[in-house]
Amino acid sequence: MKQKIVVLTGAGMSADSGIKTFRDAGGLWEGHDVMEVASPQGFRSNPALVLDFYNQRRQQLKEVLPNEGHTSLVQLETYFDVNIITQNVDDLHERAGSSNVLHLHGELLKVRSTKYEHEIYEWQKDLFIGDTCSKGHQLRPHIVWFGEEVPLLEEAAAITSIANIIIIIGTSLQVYPAAGLMYYAAPETPIYFIDPKPTISKSPEWDLHIIPKSAAIGVPILVQDLLHRVL
Repeated sequence: MKQKIVVLTGAGMSADSGIKTFRDAGGLWEGHDVMEVASPQGFRSNPALVLDFYNQRRQQLKEVLPNEGHTSLVQLETYFDVNIITQNVDDLHERAGSSNVLHLHGELLKVRSTKYEHEIYEWQKDLFIGDTCSKGHQLRPHIVWFGEEVPLLEEAAAITSIANIIIIIGTSLQVYPAAGLMYYAAPETPIYFIDPKPTISKSPEWDLHIIPKSAAIGVPILVQDLLHRVL
């Protein structure tokens, strides 16, 4: 039986592909206060602004490619049972070829009904006021905004709890509830943390290994090390 690797990825995973992160700019995301464009209140206050913001993000996504961090993770699937749990809303893991990706915070290339949250549609084009679901209700980005529940958190916790190895890439581990996922791991589980500016340090509580590099550099190094152990 293959060992299970659970990979938790955040904004730093996609930063090397050219996707900007709002946390790098003092709470501003492409010039907007994040609460204006990433909260239910912001959507109620100015839905046109929010839809335009995500239309721009959707267009930007079409202009970028997976980086070496994304493509390196795919190599692990030959010898390990790999689950990726990502806070990112882009599709770069899927485009790189990863098979099992769970998007905690939603997906940029999907939209859903404002009334029936399980009515979800694939969506590649711009979204405007007047675009409605099959029952006539306005569509919104399929994104988990600040203040909203994370519906896939329970599934993510269950996956993490049976991991043999955990890899954390490009996340500050400061955004809850996603940041709490590592606490579901068994105490002896080795954890590899890849980030150019690590926010955690070694402690007796964890079998923690820190790789202070960006995703595009650090992930290939770790992947080759893990593959070397099984070959």
